[in-house]
Amino acid sequence: MRAVRVHEFGGASVLRVEEVPAPSAGPGQAVVALEVADVIFLDTLLRGGWGQEYFPLTLPYVPGLGGVGVVLSVGSDVDPAWVGRRVIARGAGAYAERVAFAAENLVAVPADLPSTTAASLIHDGATALLLVRRAEIVPGAWVLVSAAAGGAGSLLVQLLSGAGARVIAAARGQRKLDLARELGAEVTVDYSVDGWQHQVREVSGGVGLAYDGAGGALGKATFDAVAEGGRFVTYGSSDGLTTIDPAEASRRRVHVDDVLAAGAPAADVVRGLLSDALALALEGRIRPVISATYPLAEAEKAHRALEERTTLGKSLLLI
Repeated sequence: MRAVRVHEFGGASVLRVEEVPAPSAGPGQAVVALEVADVIFLDTLLRGGWGQEYFPLTLPYVPGLGGVGVVLSVGSDVDPAWVGRRVIARGAGAYAERVAFAAENLVAVPADLPSTTAASLIHDGATALLLVRRAEIVPGAWVLVSAAAGGAGSLLVQLLSGAGARVIAAARGQRKLDLARELGAEVTVDYSVDGWQHQVREVSGGVGLAYDGAGGALGKATFDAVAEGGRFVTYGSSDGLTTIDPAEASRRRVHVDDVLAAGAPAADVVRGLLSDALALALEGRIRPVISATYPLAEAEKAHRALEERTTLGKSLLLI
């Protein structure tokens, strides 16, 4: 079978499509024939060698952290009723035609939901719901979303506006700002413009809640837009992790919620989030924005587009 493998950490050119042995289902596992693999910015960071203290990888490795496909076989201790079902599967090595996933990480996909839509929710749908549920959403209150045109950010804009919040969307470039407004943002701000956080404060007087989906300097600017006594939720790392001075946060009485520091949620929590995200998509209450799909052999192109910040919403590999 075909899989994308990385033999050395580096740029997108290290992604190679190769023939590898097909997996078999061991105890607690299910082999899934993947139709679609999710592509997230974290994939590009790991490929470059970032985050080994958090995500240790042994070369060569197959990138990808989840996909959608049909269960072909299961281990002896797994319910055989999974065989033949279309599922979301979370786990390492998803840039491949077949993957052995832990059965506890499977979630059934509703029959009427396209596989591409389901794949778009594997990480970003679960993340967006988790973020919304970490803070009280007050109808009529201003909420700032940075990286608002990304996979998770575009879903956050929809969930927050649907809950009655007044959303300020921060993104880079007019295409992304137009998308955020289409998805429900009341105000849009281009964060490639110096001092953009001051524009946010002028509009809102300082937001009571801000979501940092970028990290780094953009994350610090997002924090600066929060009103005294507000809440700052950070989960982005595309520009590096956001470091907030505890003394400054204490002085302004801003509660800092570092989602990444909390680690990955338990498997049962993730399954619940995914099930809820699939239901919302099926009801039309959230719409993943899929701007780019690539065949497996063009994983390099998918990574380059993410790194160049040209992607709106989601990128997917069609297998």
